[in-house]
Amino acid sequence: MPTRDEVRKLFPMLDEMKDETLREQVVDVWKDAMDEGGWEINDLDDIPFTLLVATDVNLLAHTVGVTKVAMAIGDSLMETYDGKIPVNRDYLIAGGILHDVGKLVEYERKAGKIVKSQCGKDLRHPFSGTALAFRRDVPTAVCHLIAVHAREGEGVRMSPEAIIINHADFSNFEPLKLMAR
Repeated sequence: MPTRDEVRKLFPMLDEMKDETLREQVVDVWKDAMDEGGWEINDLDDIPFTLLVATDVNLLAHTVGVTKVAMAIGDSLMETYDGKIPVNRDYLIAGGILHDVGKLVEYERKAGKIVKSQCGKDLRHPFSGTALAFRRDVPTAVCHLIAVHAREGEGVRMSPEAIIINHADFSNFEPLKLMAR
């Protein structure tokens, strides 16, 4: 089982969060998901960020990429529009790191391959990720980012941070999907 320190080291952008409680909750959620999914730190290189297309991009790299893009979008919007678009940067960082955390229970290793687990067949990662975060008392505004970041968010109310996470996720996914063809 990974330690909290090992998980913390995966995400250097945690240091940019002002809310210490939220920072530790994010670490706890990732650790819980790894524990429940039976993953070790050295397994993270093998876990693909998606099972929809063949890619060598792993879940960790995708998570860091989405978080960085979300932070850049949020910073740019705040600067460009003089704060007229309210963006909670701590929520963006937490949402970026946690948006796909449910994949750690959605996937499992079977016969050397990463496949959908029973949990993954029953619940897509936005649902399991939200449940993992909610269990750790992550603010509902951040749980909202996890819940609506994918197609589950289509047609529902989205906060500015949720819109940013959704677009950051797809701006990472779509080019990789094109390259996989």
